[in-house]
Amino acid sequence: MEDLFVEERTSELKTSSPARVLKLFTGSANPALARDIAQILGIEVGPIRIANFSDGEIYVQIQESVRGANVFLVQPICHPINYHLMELFIMLDAFKRASPRQITAVIPYYAYARQDRKAQGREAITSKLIADLITTAGATRVVALDLHAPQIQGFFDINTDHLFSTPVLVSWMKEKQAEDDSLVIVSPDVGGVTRARVFAKKLDAPIAIIDKRRPKHNIAEVLHVIGDVKGRTAVIVDDMIDTAGTITEVAKLLIREGAREVYAAATHAVLSGPAIDRIADSPIKELAVTNSIPLPLEKQLPKITVLSVSPLLAEAILRIHEDLSVSTLFD
Repeated sequence: MEDLFVEERTSELKTSSPARVLKLFTGSANPALARDIAQILGIEVGPIRIANFSDGEIYVQIQESVRGANVFLVQPICHPINYHLMELFIMLDAFKRASPRQITAVIPYYAYARQDRKAQGREAITSKLIADLITTAGATRVVALDLHAPQIQGFFDINTDHLFSTPVLVSWMKEKQAEDDSLVIVSPDVGGVTRARVFAKKLDAPIAIIDKRRPKHNIAEVLHVIGDVKGRTAVIVDDMIDTAGTITEVAKLLIREGAREVYAAATHAVLSGPAIDRIADSPIKELAVTNSIPLPLEKQLPKITVLSVSPLLAEAILRIHEDLSVSTLFD
C-alpha cells in the first residue's frame, strides 16, 4: 500500500511539475544594462543586497527565493575591475548555496582576456585563471560578448556561449554606407583581420590592415597601411578600446595615406587613462561603442555613439531558459 502511494506521488510529480522560472539579477558593474534586458524580457531585476564592511570586504544577500529557478547574473568585469570581479565571485557563491536549477553568468565584458598565453617566460595566463575561478564560484554556464581572443571560450569547463556584437555595429555602419558607398574596413592589427573580414563581407566592402608593433603594454607603434584607403571613408573595427593609443594613431595614419574621413567601431569602451583626450583630439569623426561597459558622464564625448546590445543578450537569455538553440546568434 505504501509502495503504491509512492508510485502515484511520483507519477503526479512527473505530470504536474511547475514551469521553470527565469530570474535576472545584476551586480553593481552595469545595472542599467540589466534593467534594459529585463524590460525586453518583461520581468523585473531580482532584489539583491550588496554592501561593504568597513575594511572593504563585500557582503551579498539574495533577497528572494531562487530554488529551482534559472538564474541569470549580469556582471561585466569593468572598472574597477578587481572589485567587480570579486563581487561576481561572491554573488555566484551566494546563488550556488540557494539551490537554483542553473546559474548563468552573463559577462558582457571579460577582463584579463589579453593575457591568454605565455608570450614570455614566467607569465600568468590570467584569462584561464578567471575562467576557472568563475566555474569554482558556482556558474554552470557563461554568456560572453566579443571575447578578446576566441580561444578563451575553450578555457571554460562549462557551457560557454560566445556572442558577437557584429549585427549591432553593422547596422550602424550601413547607415554610414548609405551616405557614402566608398567604405573600407580597417583592421588595426594583423590579429583583427578575421573580424575585419566579417564586417567587410556583410558590407561588401574592401579591407585594409595596419602593420603594428607593440614594444610595451599599452604602447603601440603604427607602421604602415596594407591596402588602398586613398579617397575612401575608413572604418576602424576592434573588439575594445583601452587607452585609445592604437586607434587614434591608426586614424592619423589613414588621413596621411589619403583617407577622406575616419570612423571607428568597437564593442567594449574601456577608455582608461588618456583615452578620452586622445579621442577628442583625433581625426576620428565618430566612434561607435556598445553599452557592454557603462560610459560615465565625463566620458560621453559628442563624437561617441553608444549602441545597445540589450536585445542581443535578452534573446540569448530567453533561448537558454527555453532550451532553444543559441547558435543562430553567434553570427
